[in-house]
Amino acid sequence: MNKITVKIDGMMCGMCEAHICDTIRREFPDAKKVSASRKKEEATFLTDIPVDEAKLKKAIDDTGYTFVSLTSEEYKKHGLFG
Repeated sequence: MNKITVKIDGMMCGMCEAHICDTIRREFPDAKKVSASRKKEEATFLTDIPVDEAKLKKAIDDTGYTFVSLTSEEYKKHGLFG
């Protein structure tokens, strides 16, 4: 499982965050724990499949926001008891 972090310019409110989350869910139906933060200027989600950066960039840019960068790191689930 990989944690994807996408830096995005242009989010100003909660509806902007919702638009980004909806866009990610539409383009990557297997995405889990999708969230966006206008304060951090980023969106994050978990996925098992490789993410096509060009596809994600186009989808975000098409919504009127600006895709800045994408980073991916291995995600390890932390159990309740460590």
